[in-house]
Amino acid sequence: MALPAQDERTVPAVVLTGLDRGPLDEGLAGLHRLTEQHGYVVVVCSEATPEPVVRRLHTLRALLESDRVALFRPALPPLGVAVLARQLRQLASCDLSPGVLASAGRLLTHYIHAGAVLGSVARLDRVPVGLKAHARSWVPGSQFAVLAHPEPHVVRVGPETTLKGPEFGTWMLVAKGQSHSDDWIAGLGTRWGVHGLREAPLPAESPAWWGTGRLAEFCGYLADLSVLYQLVTSVRQTRCHWCGLDVIGDRCVFCRATAEAPAPPRALESRTPA
Repeated sequence: MALPAQDERTVPAVVLTGLDRGPLDEGLAGLHRLTEQHGYVVVVCSEATPEPVVRRLHTLRALLESDRVALFRPALPPLGVAVLARQLRQLASCDLSPGVLASAGRLLTHYIHAGAVLGSVARLDRVPVGLKAHARSWVPGSQFAVLAHPEPHVVRVGPETTLKGPEFGTWMLVAKGQSHSDDWIAGLGTRWGVHGLREAPLPAESPAWWGTGRLAEFCGYLADLSVLYQLVTSVRQTRCHWCGLDVIGDRCVFCRATAEAPAPPRALESRTPA
């Protein structure tokens, strides 16, 4: 799901749809066109993305024989993935090289608090669930608040129950599904001290990720571009020994090779990812 732009500088998203249903050469031509137009492409998708789509993405990247396409599947629920993709779109308007921007996704993931209120945790397999919670899932009317990232935690929804929130100021994005938990999520936002609540549609992959359609997803995130930029630029950069891009961390997101020692300053790339 591509969220609306956060501000006027946010780079538009390109949504790759029907990759597993359309002809291979059509998808190949589309990805090649994007690469030639923008120089580098970062494909962000959820862990709940159907495997045929993921296989097609890997096939297209292999056929292009290019290290300018990065595939990134963060360990976040679908709404958190959508938020992270928008943060990268915000940063794409800044003077960051393609390698730094692509690897910034791994850094920014640590600052996202993502969870949901579920009507059942019986089929939830991405977050550890105790036997007691599983048993309570069969009680009519039960609801569970689940924090999937950064520290997985499950509690039964009640007036006094809460989840551990961020220790810094965030906004909260809420995607309402088939769950009547507006008041509890609003109260959680108050306890977290968020700057405000915003709403978004529920991502199509959310029911598959959470194991139920009776849910409302929420995500605490950093929205200010200056804060995001400061976070990314304050981290030490290294250089990929294979493709030569400056990156954050010990591995290049584009070619998957390990990085070298800290990179010296150099001219910024003239093209930014799509």
